[in-house]
Amino acid sequence: MQTLRVATYNIHKGVQGLGPRRRLEIHNLGLAVEQLDADIICLQEVRKLHRREEEYFSRWPEMPQADFLAPEGYEAVYRTNAYTRHGEHGNAMLSRWPVLAHQHEDMSDHRFEQRGLLHSEVVIDGRALHVIVVHLGLIRASRERQAAQLDRYIAREVPADAPLIVAGDFNDWGERVHRHFTAMGLQTFRPARHPTFPSRLPLVQLDYVYARGLQPLRVEVPRGRVWWRMSDHLPLIAEFGLPA
Repeated sequence: MQTLRVATYNIHKGVQGLGPRRRLEIHNLGLAVEQLDADIICLQEVRKLHRREEEYFSRWPEMPQADFLAPEGYEAVYRTNAYTRHGEHGNAMLSRWPVLAHQHEDMSDHRFEQRGLLHSEVVIDGRALHVIVVHLGLIRASRERQAAQLDRYIAREVPADAPLIVAGDFNDWGERVHRHFTAMGLQTFRPARHPTFPSRLPLVQLDYVYARGLQPLRVEVPRGRVWWRMSDHLPLIAEFGLPA
């Protein structure tokens, strides 16, 4: 059975800290993303541009963060979720395999949080795999409505017999979203057993990889100072068996 390795990582826009003490971590994140050695890498809080940070940091990359982070040979897909005074940010997917198509849907539930999903179709050895990257809201009721919206989107845009990955930062401090996804036929590893937040002392699991039509094999969360310095989240890596 061929193994598919999928990672999800909220990179906190490539910057850690606040005010004059903030530091640029995007270069370290580039090395870290390569070390994940994943076939599919789902990223949240990815900057396309930010004029103020570009002026503040002398080593700010000249290209959008998704392209900057993509290891050699990977294809980068990015779509904006949020527009701010100085720039914009959203979700990204980096793929070792060719990307056939991609699209975006707005999932904003209220005017204080701009959210969205990134949907890509990846071709692995001639077979189509659908990958959806999400970053759900901070308010519980919003997350529940966004989960219902995701359910409708999948029913509308993803063939029922197609293998599917849904990964990202679900901001779910309980298991309400997990129960909703289970009812949708999405599988993951035992919830809340692999804490990813806060990265320095992880207490809760906010980041998940769900799958349909794939066999869950194993999951891991890298730990240590080198990881918690780069973002307020730790990455989560999941492996699945592809059907023959």
